[in-house]
Amino acid sequence: MSTWTNWSGLTTTHPTQVISPRDAGEVADAVVAAKHQHLTVKMVGTGHSFTAIGAPEGLQLNPTRLTGITNVDREAMTVTALAGTPLHELNANLEALGLTLHNMGDIAEQTLAGATSTGTHGTGGVVASLSAQIAGLELVTGDGSLIRANETENPDVFAVARLGLGALGVITSISFHVEPVFTLEADESPMLWDEALATFDQQAAENHYFEAYWFPHTDRMLTKRNNRTLDEAAPLSRVRGYVDDELLSNRVFALVNKIGNRRPGLIPRLNEFSGRALSARTFSDVPHKVFTSPRRVIFREMEYAVPREAGLQALREVRALIDDKDWKISFPVEIRVAPADDIALSTASGRDSMYLAFHMNAQTDHTAYFTAVEDLLRSHDGRPHWGKLNTRTAADLEPAYPRWAEFQAIRDRLDPDRVFGNTYLRRILGD
Repeated sequence: MSTWTNWSGLTTTHPTQVISPRDAGEVADAVVAAKHQHLTVKMVGTGHSFTAIGAPEGLQLNPTRLTGITNVDREAMTVTALAGTPLHELNANLEALGLTLHNMGDIAEQTLAGATSTGTHGTGGVVASLSAQIAGLELVTGDGSLIRANETENPDVFAVARLGLGALGVITSISFHVEPVFTLEADESPMLWDEALATFDQQAAENHYFEAYWFPHTDRMLTKRNNRTLDEAAPLSRVRGYVDDELLSNRVFALVNKIGNRRPGLIPRLNEFSGRALSARTFSDVPHKVFTSPRRVIFREMEYAVPREAGLQALREVRALIDDKDWKISFPVEIRVAPADDIALSTASGRDSMYLAFHMNAQTDHTAYFTAVEDLLRSHDGRPHWGKLNTRTAADLEPAYPRWAEFQAIRDRLDPDRVFGNTYLRRILGD
């Protein structure tokens, strides 16, 4: 029997069959065969979602043979790639072509289909999410049909399928809007809580991409400003890059969490030490080498998008809640912003948003922390990141998304028999 487990180790399933299709035609054949056998179908990606959104319970499709760029249109400034292509591979190939995405998240291990289907996003910019940078896509529907969707061809499908949760079909290729590659300058500096919150809106407005990290139990924050520059790239030296992004951010951080697990009472002092140890740094490079970094410490994560105007108040309330409950939280809270987009089930759909992300290392029970913070953020009309932990159901998610019915209507049309369903999707979308 086959076994599938996601990256965080929180979800394990035993699919009935496993296939690695070579092209969209083989995907379509597999979907038709699975439907006749009354099996559900999931293309699994790399399993980087913390939820079971991509968990295969019937037929598992592996994307490893559906990789690579298939078309470059320099007039339209779009690039098309097969849906199983890892983000880090796309980024490297785009760089070689003198091109880049406009924005991206901070890790690049996911497949294109997985990252876009769950709403992976960065911060700031003209658009924040990968989904909002999609120019068109191709997917296999519940009856094995292959359809294309963009602004002019099946535009109603395009309006929802850019962030389809894996519920509308198996995506086989995606076209992205791209830009000429540019140099991105990173300016990172520590800042105290009061100053960071007092200047947050100004910093977000004055920088192309801005985010911050707060170390619980302290007044310490790390602020990151990324701006486009016409100057030549000045990347970190190999030694500095290794020390900052591998040694400190991964190995030393793993050790700090190990100590905290054994002696939770030390966590506030460890966080204070980590916050004080932060030093300012400035460097510049092509975008994907600034936006993304390796993550080797396994953790659990919950992230919520709240209306932009409510974000800082929600953050203050989270801090008060942590103090009141006396939890010991070793991971920083990540704070990002996003402009509104026009995708039906995007967490930024129709509203400027602030993202608040909460983490726990894999050896610590996250339940009480995440549940209480989730309740607080729901009171601010928060929307959960689809690939990160939450307890939401279709009944209480529907009021949070004005275009919920639009998504469900397309789902009913493309997959009336719920060939692409699984336990997680039944909870968040209903039967």
